[in-house]
Amino acid sequence: MSDKYLKTRIKLKVRFHECDPLQIVWHGNYFKYFEEGREDFGKNHNISYLDAKRNGYATPVVKSVCEHKLPLKYGDEFEVETTFINSEAAKIIFQYKIFSSDKLICTGETTQVFTDKNSELVLNNPPFFLDWKSKMGLI
Repeated sequence: MSDKYLKTRIKLKVRFHECDPLQIVWHGNYFKYFEEGREDFGKNHNISYLDAKRNGYATPVVKSVCEHKLPLKYGDEFEVETTFINSEAAKIIFQYKIFSSDKLICTGETTQVFTDKNSELVLNNPPFFLDWKSKMGLI
């Protein structure tokens, strides 16, 4: 298995509706920022949720972690760095770092699994995912 890491970075800005009355980003919104990072990763590396769906799979998140370092506030510009963590198991792991003005705001990780059209857990890597990993030089 390759130790190559695939990453993306997306620039975002805190919107008013993402904040609490103190104009600090509500903690649950960081998971939405991670989702933006995953969507951007999929677009940039040709492995989207729609690719999974077209191949008969869903990829639900089964684990999510977020460790807050500093708060984001209304109007802040920030970047979400998303890194694909290669695994031999039939799962998709991403690690995240959110930066604002070169300061580390938070870190996180999500784990997704594959389910089939009957919502049953798939224990082996789907062929489309193995093909993608091969094209990316990950296997």
